[in-house]
Amino acid sequence: MTEQVARNDSERGELVLLRREGVLELRVNGVFVMDTVHTETERLLAGATLRAAARTDRVLVGGLGLGFTLREVLADPRVREAHVVEIEPDLIDWHRRGLVPETADAIRDDRVVFRVGDVAEVLDAQPPGSFDVLLLDVDNGPDFLVYDGNSALYRADFLVRCREKLTPAGIVAIWSADASPDLSAAMREVFGNCEEIPIPVTLGQQETTYHLFLGHRARE
Repeated sequence: MTEQVARNDSERGELVLLRREGVLELRVNGVFVMDTVHTETERLLAGATLRAAARTDRVLVGGLGLGFTLREVLADPRVREAHVVEIEPDLIDWHRRGLVPETADAIRDDRVVFRVGDVAEVLDAQPPGSFDVLLLDVDNGPDFLVYDGNSALYRADFLVRCREKLTPAGIVAIWSADASPDLSAAMREVFGNCEEIPIPVTLGQQETTYHLFLGHRARE
């Protein structure tokens, strides 16, 4: 049995929170985005990146989702500020109303700053060297977009802007539903390096592999 917990239409389309056999599931325009069972990739996005970071004082999370990336960020005691950029204000509201109890503690953490808007525009408004870590889980990756407008987030021009907002030795990490030679090449072009971490997952009866792409800003 499937229960519709919350639903909203925005200029980008339909956003739906469902409960299926006790599991919460987020869908955008009918496309499965994430659920509260298969959270290993969201947690690894934060955990693997923060372990590789020299500093994690100020972290930006692009895309709130169901909050598991944010929860993992806050588990690092070095984090003083976690800035969450989410384009859908209703998703933030659903969290604040307690509709996603699994990550409710993270939402209420005093270190969290919510910013409603497009992650590219929010980043552009920040001064250089604002963040130690950028965690970007805004879409499903360059080849499986929910919003076509997000394609620019995987290109060199945007990655250059990310690099400018990082502190020396800062890290940007991008989640993707699949391997992407073009994204890997863009990361190497901008950062001079790209670490790709494959993540095997099982979704029901289907086995697949997600990917993390990490770029390290060199010390100057």
